[in-house]
Amino acid sequence: MEVILLEKIGRLGDIGDEVNVKPGFGRNYLIPYGKAVSATPENKVKFEAQRAELEKAASDKLTQAQGRARGIEEIGTITIQANASEEGKLFGSVGPREIEEAFESLSETVNKSEVLMPEGPIRDLGEYDIELLLHSDVVCTIKVVVEAE
Repeated sequence: MEVILLEKIGRLGDIGDEVNVKPGFGRNYLIPYGKAVSATPENKVKFEAQRAELEKAASDKLTQAQGRARGIEEIGTITIQANASEEGKLFGSVGPREIEEAFESLSETVNKSEVLMPEGPIRDLGEYDIELLLHSDVVCTIKVVVEAE
């Protein structure tokens, strides 16, 4: 299925790129969420008419994400209190939701979908470097300290 991207998508392409994607990905995700349109001749003409507008909106989003990244990097470290055994194992885990709540207590907005935890949730006490994907081009790292209550 050929689509025209209306915004930059991670490993897929940039604004205005015509890419070939699997039909389910295009129909169920890209088109309904406004990230792409079908690559028909009418849509190509319509896209070219609004190209400058879409590129300006994309640069505004990038600038906003860079500002958020500077604010988050100023925080540096967040501390999360959790129940733990004497050996340092947590009763439960610390995941994206707990990290989101820790940022809310610091008056900073981070969505749990922006928290990257490729190794899964934190299950032990200690310090961890967590990456936040604020934009497809903006990734910042924050230190998360998990302490026993």
